Amino acid sequence: MTQYIAFLRAINVGGHTVKMADLRQLFAAVGFANVQTYIQTGNVVFNAPNSHRDTLEQHIEDHLQNTLGYPVTTFLRTPPELAVVAHYNAFPESEFVAGAKLYMAFLKEVPGKEAQHRVQAYQNEVDEFHIHQRELYWLCRKSQSTSTFSGALLERALGSPATLRSITTVRKMVLKYVTAGA
Repeated sequence: MTQYIAFLRAINVGGHTVKMADLRQLFAAVGFANVQTYIQTGNVVFNAPNSHRDTLEQHIEDHLQNTLGYPVTTFLRTPPELAVVAHYNAFPESEFVAGAKLYMAFLKEVPGKEAQHRVQAYQNEVDEFHIHQRELYWLCRKSQSTSTFSGALLERALGSPATLRSITTVRKMVLKYVTAGA
């Protein structure tokens, strides 16, 4: 069995409310073990038979769409992969002043050059982006409400789905599920 962390898109946003106890049951119903959720934004930690990531993501997506009635794009990472993501330095520390926040988007695959250029076109004095492997790091230098950038714009620029999390959430998950070895 391999431990995975699923980052789900469209959970408890846009009118799609799912209780975490129900989400845990949905994952257990397809045979996953040691299912846990982390906060209310669709982060699920579970053990699954060692299978191909794309196959597992598709299996989860199909099951959630069938039971919830709407698409739930799923992005899987292993705990070691998540640790790398959380500790990657996309921007110099000097950029984090006066309330700047770091968000990250989980992606299905490494974006092509054209998609990367479309994302970079959204950079301005508030928003800066850095793509590393299957993640996009978004430095928002002011409050997110003053930014003109959004998850919807990101997905349009990439031409593929993504799901955003704060780096704080990701780092807390690493402390809980990777460092502690849960």
